[in-house]
Amino acid sequence: MATLAEWVEGARPRTLPTAISPVLVGTGAAIGAGVVAPGAALLALVVAVALVIGVNFANDYSDGIRGTDDDRVGPQRLVGSRAASPSLVKYAAFGCFGVAAVAGLVLTALSGQWWLIAVGAVCIVGAWYYTGGARPYGYAGLGEVAVFVFFGPVAVLGTMLTQAGTVDAEAVAGAVGVGLLCCAVLVANNLRDIPGDRVVGKRTLAVRLGERGTRTLYLLLAAVPFVLAVGASFDRIGALLALLAIPVAVRPVRTVLGGAEGPALIPVLRDTGLLLLAWSVLTGVGLALG
Repeated sequence: MATLAEWVEGARPRTLPTAISPVLVGTGAAIGAGVVAPGAALLALVVAVALVIGVNFANDYSDGIRGTDDDRVGPQRLVGSRAASPSLVKYAAFGCFGVAAVAGLVLTALSGQWWLIAVGAVCIVGAWYYTGGARPYGYAGLGEVAVFVFFGPVAVLGTMLTQAGTVDAEAVAGAVGVGLLCCAVLVANNLRDIPGDRVVGKRTLAVRLGERGTRTLYLLLAAVPFVLAVGASFDRIGALLALLAIPVAVRPVRTVLGGAEGPALIPVLRDTGLLLLAWSVLTGVGLALG
């Protein structure tokens, strides 16, 4: 039976910046638009965190039963390491999705944006079929597309919409930036796993691009959000605060472009998450200040 520490590791806490960051930027944009709604922001955070933990457990389950985690370079997986039964991990995933659904329903009711129920349902289905089902889209190189859409425009603009009832161009720039940096987190993970994914037939975008192309893609994903911050500053000068996160980008970018492989890439996942969080905190504050 898995220990509490193993369950926490299975939840992959290093990926939580992908849940927190969209809410920070969306809430900052809402405050900049003149609306302060801490209750809605908290509910949005519950939805985001529950979905991210849920998709992590779902990936653990689906990859585990396929055997793609049997020879893993990164952090331990619950099913692949035989620390927990597949059924228990699947129930944990569904439990998290249930929490996200309940919090999302409450948030929808408070905001009056009832059409977001359909968006939430698509998010849960997308979370499961990333590695689940007969034809998981994460195995076909479409993971980055889904991560960009769900963690960028959907999460950021959804957060602002449920608080302010509207979105603006600056929020869109923030949403694209968050989406790109969330993709960078996934690319860092998949770059590390290229050798093992090739063996098991997992055709991620990193496998399709190869190591050189993936390293270039990582650089672009890490750099473009800073360009977007400059663009957004023409309407909200506070967006320039995001540039203070540039030093946080140096170490992971240097490691990736320096040709690090295998275990040497594990810290890049952590550092990219920190970059995402730093950029989002600064952008959220900048948008709030106007």
